[in-house]
Parts: sequence; C-alpha cells; structure tokens
Amino acid sequence: MFRFVLRRLLQMVLAFFGTTLIVYALMFAGQGDPIQALAGERPVTPAQRAYLTEKFHLDRTGIGGFFYRYLDYLKNLLQGDLGQSLTGRSIGDILAAAWPVTVKLAVIAMAVTILFGVTAGVLAGIRRASLFDNATLVLTLLVLGIPTIVLAPLAQYLLGVRWPIFPPTAGADPDLWALLLPGIVLGSLSLATALRLTRTSVAENLRADYVRTARSKGLVRRRIIGVHVLRNSLIPVITFLGVELGNLMSGAIITEGVFNIPGVGFNLFRGIRTEDGPLVVGIVSVLVVVYLVANLVVDVLYAVLDPRIRYE
Repeated sequence: MFRFVLRRLLQMVLAFFGTTLIVYALMFAGQGDPIQALAGERPVTPAQRAYLTEKFHLDRTGIGGFFYRYLDYLKNLLQGDLGQSLTGRSIGDILAAAWPVTVKLAVIAMAVTILFGVTAGVLAGIRRASLFDNATLVLTLLVLGIPTIVLAPLAQYLLGVRWPIFPPTAGADPDLWALLLPGIVLGSLSLATALRLTRTSVAENLRADYVRTARSKGLVRRRIIGVHVLRNSLIPVITFLGVELGNLMSGAIITEGVFNIPGVGFNLFRGIRTEDGPLVVGIVSVLVVVYLVANLVVDVLYAVLDPRIRYE
C-alpha cells in the first residue's frame, strides 16, 4: 500500500504541473486586453496600465514571455503564494472567503446524493422491475433531461418566489438554510446518476454466482445483501462519488450564479468574464489538487470495500 500511495503521489505531482501548464496556456493564449476587460467601459489611465502591465509581466510577449510568467507563477505557488488578481486582491484571501460557502454547498449536495440517491438505488436494485424501480427510473430520466441552467431558475421561482419556502437568493453570508435549496439543485443531477448506477450495480451482483452460493449455504437475505452484495456494488458508486466531489467542490458555476452564492464557482466565473488570468489559474490550481486527492482517496477505499483488491 505504501508503494502504491507513493507512486500515486508522484503521478499527482506530474498531473498537477501538466494541468496547470495547459490551463495557464489556454487562459493567456486567447487573452485580449485583460486590463480593459477588468475596467469595463471605463477608461484606463496610462499610469494604471503601465503599473498593471509591469506587475503581471504583460509586457513580455511570445513563447518566452509565456514561460517566464508561468515559471514565476510556479515559483510563487511553491512558496504558498497564489498571487494577486488583477483587482489587487490576494487570491488566497478570495479563496479563504469563498471556500467555506462552497464546502457547505458541496456537503449538502453530497448528503442529498448519498441519502436519497444511493439508498433509493439499493432499493430499486433489490426490487428490480417493481413499481418503485420503474418510478425511480422515470424520475431520474426526467431530472437528467433537464439541464441545470433550467432547473436552477425553475426551483428558485417555484420554491423561492411563487411559494416562499426557501430564500430565493443566498446573499453575502449564507447560512445552511439559505444554501439548502441550491444544494438540492446542485445534488439533483448527482442523485439521479448515483441512483441509476447503484441500481444497476446491485441488480447485477444479485445475479452473481457468489450470491447463489451464499443462498445455497443457507445465509439469510439480509446478510447476503448487507455484507456481500453492497460491498461489491458500492465500488463503482464510490468511484463516481469521488469524481463528483471534485465537481461539487468547484462550486457549480451555474448554481452559484443563479442563487447569488459568493463561492468558488461564482469567483471563477467572474474571473473568466473579466479575463482575470491570475484569478482563474489560481482557483483552477486549487481545484486540481482537490480532484487529485479525491481520486487517491477513492483508490485507497477500493481495498477497504473489496478485500480481493491488493496494492503491491
């Protein structure tokens, strides 16, 4: 196990630098005039333009200038400095204010996915072809067919404006109640996918040879399902949830934008809209780490769920 974790950590380092290089190149390759984009329609004085150009090394052009800026960014990043956005704010301070909100939102969405999606998927897999199974398949198909850009405003209007059960917007410092509706919306697509994945995995394992052997030995149905079937069925579900955790931690740009949540996705969208390259690259670099760590945890959990899996 130690060798496996060490090898994966080395792979994570290579993946991190490769991903940040690609994101850095994509962000700055098609960049027009980030200083004017930041100012909008307001004029930029020559002194302001000269200061920002020198500060962010925008005067260096070509492939040499690109690698100079990227290496300078890596040097500061390895020292724990994410740099500053074009607005002059520290990216670390922006993330420090945004992460708690996004973490709360992701926890709500993940709880909804696990409590309702995985649980309903297990029941649907056990009661395959029943009324409950058919109903869940139809409902999840409807949810998967509605994009978030439609589902989020619809939920906001119906449950926040038409019938004011939840706050329509989260505000600057949202509590758990204000984040409950966007968390449900954010977790709805994950819920539908987790339900269908769990249902298929459970139904497939119930037809496996080891289940027939367990039944022939006289084991009760509860023990067969709880001890044997679930452990094998949850492996693909854990894989999905691990990857989905990274998606949820990114803040879901659409959901945070619709409900006015000042989280990571909201700041990422703002950085893209204003062509704030340092802010976008800084946020994406942190999200890459979240994705890599989540995938490492998922791989380690494989050996916990299935004793047949050994990392030598």
